Amino acid sequence: MSYPPGPADAAAARRRGIRRGAVFAAIWLWPLATNVHALLAGQVAMALTAAAGLAAFAGLYLYVVVRGFSSHRPPTVRDRLLLAFLALLGLALAAGWGGQPGGWGGVILYVAAAGAALYRPPVAYLWLAGTVVARAAVGLAHGEPWPEIGESVFNLVMAAALVMVVRRLMHLVRQLRDTRDELARAAVERERLRFARDLHDLLGHSLSLIVVKAEVVRRTAGRDPDAAAREAVEIEQIGRTALTEVRQAVTGYRARAFTDELAAAGAALADAGIEPTVRVPAQRLPAAVDDAFAWAVREAATNVIRHSGATSCVIALSDTGGWQLEVRDDGRGPAPDDTRHGHGLRGLAERLALVGGTLSTVDLAGGGFVLRATAPAEAAS
Repeated sequence: MSYPPGPADAAAARRRGIRRGAVFAAIWLWPLATNVHALLAGQVAMALTAAAGLAAFAGLYLYVVVRGFSSHRPPTVRDRLLLAFLALLGLALAAGWGGQPGGWGGVILYVAAAGAALYRPPVAYLWLAGTVVARAAVGLAHGEPWPEIGESVFNLVMAAALVMVVRRLMHLVRQLRDTRDELARAAVERERLRFARDLHDLLGHSLSLIVVKAEVVRRTAGRDPDAAAREAVEIEQIGRTALTEVRQAVTGYRARAFTDELAAAGAALADAGIEPTVRVPAQRLPAAVDDAFAWAVREAATNVIRHSGATSCVIALSDTGGWQLEVRDDGRGPAPDDTRHGHGLRGLAERLALVGGTLSTVDLAGGGFVLRATAPAEAAS
């Protein structure tokens, strides 16, 4: 089972985003090699100024694109200012050296790509439109033919569109990763609740039996040592069984058997001085219903022994197009503020809900308490 991420996982994910953004941005710097070649060949006037401007432009471009790819938050004021400075620097390079060798007008393409990486639509579309106008204006100012201007504008639009698509894909991947992490957290919480429910159901029943039998040992130890010894042996057996059940619950493969729980509940009720009556037809239950009703019998019998003060208890199963289990006693129902009892019933209701069933309880007017569990005829496993 996956476990939810911690701070270290979030930091690692952010570092991955930065690395990917840097690699993506750096790959697209290769067209600037023509500008560098023109500088090294001495074909550009004011070469030092152009080289310094080009280096600053490339550094700003890398920073802005990495910020756009690595963060899912809106751009900060600092990010916006740096992008604006990048745009001004790009326009200066394109306007000042656009007519010289090296294709300096093409740097506006990087301005468009940086805006597409930092902004989301519709702002990204407005930024793209502005860069298209700027590229056309620079080309016209330097006397470039319309076909060359059109080709440059087309390349600019395609580059910006590619950046938008990649940024969107990375955002979707981030959302999927966040969803996966949320599902992992939910799975851990469900497992915690399952274990708490199993532990309550298993130990609540076994410990109640141990308490009842320990009271029998205390009452009979003086006058009937043999009977007390037999009860002590049963206490030991119950304790060992409970230990085995807890181990099975921890490993997650415990399965309840309805008929076994009926027999155990009848014996436990009799040991507690409560007369049991079991009315169950010899009919096989679906596996999911069998397991859920087994837990219902265990929980109901435990509550009758611990809380009701009853002298009799009837356990009845009926099939009327759907399964219904009813446990009725002649004692008193749980107190409204009995949180332990409520916790067990909530857990039982959750188990029944998993198979499409329901749980209800009724305090009888003349005295007595009824627990009723239902499940559909074809319950989900």
